[in-house]
Amino acid sequence: MPNRLPIIYVRGFAGDTAGVDRAVDDPFYGFNLGSTHVRVGGDGDPIFYQFESPLLRLMTDRGYQLLVHGGQEFYLDAQEDGTVDAASVWIHRFYDTSASTFGRTAVEFSVENAAADLLRLVEKVLAKTGAPRVQLVAHSMGGLICRSMIQRHIPNTYGANKEGPTEGRRLAADFVDRLFTYGTPHGGIEFDVGFGLLESLRDTFGVNGADIFGPKRMYEYLTPSSQLQSDAPEGWDARVMPNDENFPLERVFCVVGTNARDYAAAHGLSSKTVGPKSDGLVQIENALVTGANHAYVHRSHSGRYGLVNSEEGYQNLIRFLVGDVKVTADLVDLRLPDLEEVTWQAETQVSIRGLPILMHEQTAEHYCPILIEKRRPEDSADRPVPLVTTYMWTQMLRPTEDSAMRYTLHVRVLSLREVKNGFLWQSHQEQTSDFDDILIVDVETRDTGLVAWAVWNSQLSEPLRSYTPRGDPLTDQNDQDNAWLARVPLPVGGGFLGNAAAVTLTVRQAQ
Repeated sequence: MPNRLPIIYVRGFAGDTAGVDRAVDDPFYGFNLGSTHVRVGGDGDPIFYQFESPLLRLMTDRGYQLLVHGGQEFYLDAQEDGTVDAASVWIHRFYDTSASTFGRTAVEFSVENAAADLLRLVEKVLAKTGAPRVQLVAHSMGGLICRSMIQRHIPNTYGANKEGPTEGRRLAADFVDRLFTYGTPHGGIEFDVGFGLLESLRDTFGVNGADIFGPKRMYEYLTPSSQLQSDAPEGWDARVMPNDENFPLERVFCVVGTNARDYAAAHGLSSKTVGPKSDGLVQIENALVTGANHAYVHRSHSGRYGLVNSEEGYQNLIRFLVGDVKVTADLVDLRLPDLEEVTWQAETQVSIRGLPILMHEQTAEHYCPILIEKRRPEDSADRPVPLVTTYMWTQMLRPTEDSAMRYTLHVRVLSLREVKNGFLWQSHQEQTSDFDDILIVDVETRDTGLVAWAVWNSQLSEPLRSYTPRGDPLTDQNDQDNAWLARVPLPVGGGFLGNAAAVTLTVRQAQ
């Protein structure tokens, strides 16, 4: 199988010494945990669904190996360079030195030390496998360790932060192919109660080392030494990851959890303090790197409905790691009614034929609708409304009967009238929308490349499961060699959304 680079998993925060001791007892730091619950019923009741774990799926679906033999680094050290299979999974066991169970003096954990040790492991894996780069997969705090290595430690070590050519200069992109994070607090962890007092106490006293989720420490471990100041510059935002040659944002994907309720069962206090607009621990708006690829899934931070041990998380993971085609959908040429004090929002849900889950779910019910800005008279061009970005692996599209990969994009547009930060409900109809339809997209490969068909569900005269695409595929409206673009008008001319309103589908080669 092509595209199989080594994968290194980096776990999340374990807390105090007791938590660290529990973490190191697991040989795979939690990457081996599966689940048997999924919420799919209309009443929200969980039903049985067995997800084996991301680790086992990578082994059974993609042929990855676990090469432990009494200790993964013992095994690596005993091998000649270039002889280890690149299709292998490794665990960054950064907590081992901080545990009290191995009969040695425990070393206090720090993100900087964990990032430095991650680079050492990356270099060893690359040397032993001969692979060009590794892929990093991280949960929660693990994503911050990865970012510290990418943004701070590699520039410090290899001079990527210096101007001009430098002997031995290397970039993070020379080591890491892609970074995938589950529920990482890229913008830190904030609390919905206490008016900032809880954050202040945490950051001042560093209870159980949790100050690493505050802005002061985040600035320190995410900034190269050559750029580090005594205090973070005004307006510094931890969610902003430099989009430069060191590591382009195209190589980053963030899975954002939106289910705070199911985390509350086991972690009631933390869920209450961060509020409902979260995965139970990390607030939705803080789980994103600004401008990076992302997906919203209705899963909690961890537990039986957790992000890592979920089909939703795995399907986004595997498509990002091996996907060779990037697909974006945008709502364009909207001409919304100019109604005073009306707020417009969009909601999207993405599903793939054959999967029992939603790949992406961005809705008002889950506190993450898409906000639509009104077009201003001074705007010289239409501003597209991004709906979703997803990845495809074209080798999955076999040229046989009924082999087309089918994506469905559920699009809703809704409005609310707001006055003085409150809503007027007199004209409101709950659980209804101003526009609601499903775009059905079928994609397959031919000798000439990708082809696709698209139709709105409201235009079908038969059940969706019986529908097969008819006629010619969509026409490419982009004359560039590296991009394919098609425009699908909204049904009935878009109605009040504007006669030119449409969804554009753009397909590009993944970077």
